[in-house]
Amino acid sequence: AVLAPLREALDSCRPTVQKQVCDDIGRRLTVLGDAWAQGKLSAPVKKRMSLLVQELQQQHWDAADEIHRSLMVDHVNEVSQWLVGVKRLIAETRSLPAAE
Repeated sequence: AVLAPLREALDSCRPTVQKQVCDDIGRRLTVLGDAWAQGKLSAPVKKRMSLLVQELQQQHWDAADEIHRSLMVDHVNEVSQWLVGVKRLIAETRSLPAAE
């Protein structure tokens, strides 16, 4: 339930964000999805990612960013491969023209 909203956010960025940036984010989301599906992520990481996605959907950018930072600090080994993609996604989604 975490990946779909992230992919939706990525799709909404595609018209305005450079293709290579979007593709990189997409690759990192795939890594996240695989790790999640293979049970490689700990419960706290999954829980925080779920929260992060909720904040993202409600356009609470600072809250989402805060959760991203806490993941980086507390679980760097688990998240280092893909979290930078999530961070970029937050930043790009945040700078999109507001959806009416």
